[in-house]
Amino acid sequence: MRYLVKVSYNGNKFYGFQYQKNARTVQDEIERVLNRMHKEFVRIHPAGRTDAGVHAVEQYFHFDSGIDIPADKWKFAMNSGLPADILVREVQRISDDYHVRFHSSGKAYRYRIYQGKDRDPFQNGLKVHYPYPLDEQKMRDAMQYFTGTHDFTSFSSAKTAIENKVRHIYRFDLIKTEDGYDFVIIGSGFLYNMVRILVAYVLEVGQGRWDGARTPEILKAKDRKRVPKTAPAEGLYLERVFLNREALEKTLEEMKNGLEKH
Repeated sequence: MRYLVKVSYNGNKFYGFQYQKNARTVQDEIERVLNRMHKEFVRIHPAGRTDAGVHAVEQYFHFDSGIDIPADKWKFAMNSGLPADILVREVQRISDDYHVRFHSSGKAYRYRIYQGKDRDPFQNGLKVHYPYPLDEQKMRDAMQYFTGTHDFTSFSSAKTAIENKVRHIYRFDLIKTEDGYDFVIIGSGFLYNMVRILVAYVLEVGQGRWDGARTPEILKAKDRKRVPKTAPAEGLYLERVFLNREALEKTLEEMKNGLEKH
């Protein structure tokens, strides 16, 4: 039997999602609970991996089990053994041939910054303090260049092992908040550190360090050295995993309608 699990976690005290020897990870904590329940090793398979310090509002993983208990019992049993910074939100039976990584249709990320002269200790690890003045319109103008299908070599980590760096971005939105900005990006997939590099670049445009009109030129260059900065991990949240095309299209339509109403 294959089970699909929706989980949230505060990444502040984790060295990422994926298991690492001698480091605390989300995968290690979850598998420890499942291993105890099964009295044997159980491997989980996530929709994707998050880096050290990155949070997840909605992450999914699946695992196989010979234990046949109701979904709510799974949820209770797992949460009883998990630490306070991980929460299982939902468990459901799925087809044995469904693989959440390969069958899902995209992801949404949110990056959160707050402004002001002083750092806020109560936002530490949850948002990034950015005290510099920003030109909102310049940021919005630059962000629109990223929508569509592009080779994002210039906006991915040099450590990216994947050769094909072409990705499709459906939306890249800027949301004004009470104390700063949220960047929301929805795409078919993302390269290593891609969202954090994009945000770092847009912030530099907003501060006047980059001319946003040069964005197409930087994309075309396919040169990681053009944009050397990467925004800090603690501002990044994996917000949605779209399990199928229908869920993705529904969200995009809702966002489009919401924009039109304003």
